[in-house]
Parts: sequence; structure tokens; C-alpha cells
Amino acid sequence: MSFGRPGFADTFKVSPPQRGSFPLDHDGECKEFMLSYLKCLKLHSNDNGKCRLQSKKYLECRMDNGLMTRDDFSNLGLGDVDNPNPTAPKAEATTSISSSSSPSSHQNTPSSSTQQERI
Repeated sequence: MSFGRPGFADTFKVSPPQRGSFPLDHDGECKEFMLSYLKCLKLHSNDNGKCRLQSKKYLECRMDNGLMTRDDFSNLGLGDVDNPNPTAPKAEATTSISSSSSPSSHQNTPSSSTQQERI
């Protein structure tokens, strides 16, 4: 039976994705970069143009860990994105809630604790 297709179109040809398939990050090797990108999207109301650096770092992590085939960033649309601080460690994605260094400013108020939980 054809169920909505013409009767002569019995063969259905499946084509693979253009860039191929890639494994999921089961071990969480690039989770830090993914969370940094998602946090950036949330901060900028899902404007991914403002989060291109985080996107590039995430894809670079995936390439470095064999989770996707290595490709030139210009082919991925990120060739013009430069890292402003190339010597920074991986932990640069985490940000500090409080910029004050005085001990009294680090009190555990309800609003500051909920902000810390969201991060």
C-alpha cells in the first residue's frame, strides 16, 4: 500500500547528512564549552551572533577530542572569529558573580545564592 504516495514510488532513497554523522559527547569532554555557549545565548536573548567565539571554542573542543572531523573554521562560518585572549586557560568560561573583593560583600543573600545556582 502506498498511504499517500503514488503507487509507482515504492522505493524510498535515504541520503546521509551533508557533513556526516558525529558521535555524541557521552563523556562530557566538551560540556564546559557547551554550557558556556548556552549561557552566552541566554545572556544575549538567543542572539547567536554575539556568541560566535563560544561556538568556535565548542567546535574546536569537539575536533580536538575526535567528536567531529577536523575542518577549517572558514568552512564552518567562523573563520573571521578571533580569540581575544589565546593564552587563557579552559576555565575562562566561568564568570564571577561578585566583582568586589571585600569579605562582607560575599554574604549569602537569597538573591545572590539564586544567581549562583543558575550559573
